[in-house]
Amino acid sequence: MSTISNVDQVLAQMRQLAAAAQGVEPQSAQALRGGGGADFASLLKQSVDKVNELQQESGRLSEAFSAGDPDVDLGEVMIALQKAGVAFQAMTQVRNKLVDAYREVMSMQV
Repeated sequence: MSTISNVDQVLAQMRQLAAAAQGVEPQSAQALRGGGGADFASLLKQSVDKVNELQQESGRLSEAFSAGDPDVDLGEVMIALQKAGVAFQAMTQVRNKLVDAYREVMSMQV
């Protein structure tokens, strides 16, 4: 659940950056700046780290189940794999949005 909230935070900051590029400053951007919010790079890094952690954990559980570890059940492995898959898909979507935003900024005439 925290990965989804991190992704939501990243997307909210992307929207704020787009609004700032257009010369409009939404109230949420003002609240973030005044509230001492984390910067974009640190939020992105935290999100990537969390996705990596979920991927590694699902790999460990899968290997343990394959090896016959009696403490790991199939349901736990399937849930971990689904969490890792959803987190990776969300991070891929964020990456795609970042690339689109970069291309849009680069195509702007100054």
